[in-house]
Amino acid sequence: MQRFIILVREPDGRAVTPPEEENKVHRANWNKWFDKYKKTGNFLGGSALSLNGKLIKGPEAAVIDDIHKTGTEIVGGYLLIQADSLDAAVEIAREIPVFEVDGYLEVRELMVTG
Repeated sequence: MQRFIILVREPDGRAVTPPEEENKVHRANWNKWFDKYKKTGNFLGGSALSLNGKLIKGPEAAVIDDIHKTGTEIVGGYLLIQADSLDAAVEIAREIPVFEVDGYLEVRELMVTG
């Protein structure tokens, strides 16, 4: 099995607050995904990310009090999974409910280092 990271990119939740009922359904759909892939052994871990952070950029490694954003889009979290191939990882990722909130995913294979 190979290991993959899934970067979850979504609209900044501070810009538009969906109704509580939509949030409740969305959280329930995430929990279904987590439950399914914990049972199969594909889900290894992950976390949502807070909006508190700093960027470090340029040749002088300047510190900027902000997080990476593209327009109103942020990296909202990451998931670590294992699968037989990149294509299999993509199929697992296609079930993640981030698409309900106009988000998208990036699936990347982790390199063995060290």
